[in-house]
Amino acid sequence: MSPRKQSLLICVVFLCGLEDAVLAQHRHCADDRCVELLSKPEDFVGAQSSCRDSEGTLLTISSEQAVETLTGPLSGRSGSYWLQLHRTDRRVEESHLVNCSSVSVSGGGDITVSWKQCGDELDGFLCQYVLQESCGRLEAHGGAQVRYTTHHMGFDVIDSEVFPSGTIAVVEKVGEHYLDSKHLCYKEWRSAPWNCEVLQGGCEYGCNSTTHTCTCPQGQILQPNSITCAKDPCADCAEDCRWSGVSYECACANNGYMLAQDGKRCVDVDECEEDDDLCTGEGEECFNTEGGYQCRCTEGFEEEDGACVDVEICLKCEHMLCVKTTGVYGCACREGFRVSAEDPTKCERHCGERDCPAVCHQNTDKRKPDMVQCECPKGYIKDMRNNETICTDIDECEMSSYCDQKCENTFGGYRCSCQDGFRLQDDKCVAETEEEKGEKGEKGEDGSGATAQPAVVPSYIKTGSVLGITVFMALGATLLCLLVRTVVKRCGRFELSSFRHPDIDVFYLQQVTTETYKRLSFDKQIKSDLQRL
Repeated sequence: MSPRKQSLLICVVFLCGLEDAVLAQHRHCADDRCVELLSKPEDFVGAQSSCRDSEGTLLTISSEQAVETLTGPLSGRSGSYWLQLHRTDRRVEESHLVNCSSVSVSGGGDITVSWKQCGDELDGFLCQYVLQESCGRLEAHGGAQVRYTTHHMGFDVIDSEVFPSGTIAVVEKVGEHYLDSKHLCYKEWRSAPWNCEVLQGGCEYGCNSTTHTCTCPQGQILQPNSITCAKDPCADCAEDCRWSGVSYECACANNGYMLAQDGKRCVDVDECEEDDDLCTGEGEECFNTEGGYQCRCTEGFEEEDGACVDVEICLKCEHMLCVKTTGVYGCACREGFRVSAEDPTKCERHCGERDCPAVCHQNTDKRKPDMVQCECPKGYIKDMRNNETICTDIDECEMSSYCDQKCENTFGGYRCSCQDGFRLQDDKCVAETEEEKGEKGEKGEDGSGATAQPAVVPSYIKTGSVLGITVFMALGATLLCLLVRTVVKRCGRFELSSFRHPDIDVFYLQQVTTETYKRLSFDKQIKSDLQRL
């Protein structure tokens, strides 16, 4: 054992020597001596022995010093206590050998030196100790107060400027829930925790001799002073606990969770409810999960390559054909058809050539089994060739001026464009600005601005040709009436029930030959003549 530890242990033995005695509550020290009052009934010889056992001696003073020296130790006391006068004191010479010196304290606090028979048991005795190693007052700051005590002896050291080895100094601040610090006097003040072999290192609960640190029972932690224990603020935490800069607080160990209202448990965070911008893709919907969330496809959408694509339109396709183009599903049509521009789920006839066979259906009217109805795609007109109904493309650019400047015919439609220096805007050609001309020159564009247009109804039907058609129908009706009248006269009563069916009128209106089609192209001239009139 090192000399330092040995000295500390000797100090502990000294402090524990009086453990079985009923000890005084105060010790007063001055200069290099401490005076201690022990309230233990003893005779004179017993008092001397008890003082020696505690490594002291019976207090020895002169009768003149008694009042001044004992005012502090005997404050608030009454009774008789053994002490020893100096041999040079005249009272010693006058005393009988059977009497020993003592001091008496009255209820009013008056102190007098008296003589008692040495065999009498008085109320206690006064010991003195010479301070070979002592400590001065401990400096405290911030309004802290220092309380000095001697461990295991149960008394406070007050009104002193010096303190013997083994004195414990506790620094406390008013209003604090724990001690500020603790110190042990051994040649100098040593802060707790000190060596665990001496007074358990000054720790409140336990001391770790390996790390020389204080320990606490389960459910408690060391307070900031490193010596006292307090309830662990993390003891009730369900998952984690972290220092917030002021105190410890419960926390959640995993992302996607937050503290419940009790501040201890962790509950799942509904990310979908807290943030509306998590799943913003087309057809995406946010679903909350434990500790997170998922972006899923809504009804009518399916996930492909990490994105939601609309497949609901595929259920509505007329020909039950669906293709994916640039990440988007759309309806497709069988050969000879194309997707309608008006309804993306419908299919319409498409020729793709100048001439193509018409689609004919048998008449559903049982009274006219020989009649058929033929149809052509938009932008085509029916024609009879070699007793066969065919569909011929309508040249919209020839029939009427649908475009403002340039017109290019296409199968089933037409395309409008503009001359140099103009651009197409809302189906009209407008002059380009100088800035637009410069940008077009940098890009090397011709800038005609051609746009494809869908097939339209021929002009002879929708504009001036209405008059010609009206005249033609009137002449046809007149001739038909004359023919019916002649037949009736010759054949008697004859019912033309089949002619009353509306389908026949539509059928014959659609039976236009090539010659008739060419003749009707003069309707534009007729319109002009009528306008001149």
